[in-house]
Amino acid sequence: MAELTPEANRAARAILKWSVRELAEHAGVAFTTVHRFETTGTATQTTRDKIKAAYALHGVEITNGEYTGARIRLNKKDAE
Repeated sequence: MAELTPEANRAARAILKWSVRELAEHAGVAFTTVHRFETTGTATQTTRDKIKAAYALHGVEITNGEYTGARIRLNKKDAE
């Protein structure tokens, strides 16, 4: 599974047009936790997992190719 970085987090939020506060609500974490993560990169693995799960529920996945990022996950039907 790809690592969640502050940059990938901002990219995923942008895809969904979520504010920091909206992400915090969807992930079930504090607004200050999301803000701190995006600013310093500091977050527990549990927090990172909750954030990634919130994105996954809305069809966005964190990716690691040459650089970290996010993309909309296509359903098998959409890819055909």
